[in-house]
Amino acid sequence: MYIFRTLFDVQNVWGRTAVDTQKPIDSSPLAEIPRQDESVGAISGVPREFLKERRCRVFVPARNAMQSGTNNGKKWKVEWDTKERWENPLMGWASSSDPHSSVAVEFASKEDAIIYCERMGYKYEVIEPPKIQRLNKSYGANYSWNKKTRVSTK
Repeated sequence: MYIFRTLFDVQNVWGRTAVDTQKPIDSSPLAEIPRQDESVGAISGVPREFLKERRCRVFVPARNAMQSGTNNGKKWKVEWDTKERWENPLMGWASSSDPHSSVAVEFASKEDAIIYCERMGYKYEVIEPPKIQRLNKSYGANYSWNKKTRVSTK
């Protein structure tokens, strides 16, 4: 006999359900992008001058300044370069005739984003995220006396 544990099995004192943190998170992708040699850029309806002249960039967006965690920094984005813009004389708004200037497509991995760009026929540039070096320090290191960290005001 198998016992299945559901989300409703984990309850706190007030009877509210909580997230089961002991259960492993399913990290399976929602959809797979098939890697094929065929290009769909010719039948996608995108103008040819867009495919020849425009360039998109594949990158990991910087996290929000209000965030301190690193959990949401795993998405890759594809954005296109901006074309000319002008200021609307009536209202002062920024205007553009480019429908792709506000489009950003998100992917779970860099490889998926590259496959998408290749299949659609876009010229792309991959911008790798910088490596972050973490310094493991103890709490007591904040109060230790070190000549490199303590600067006199004299």
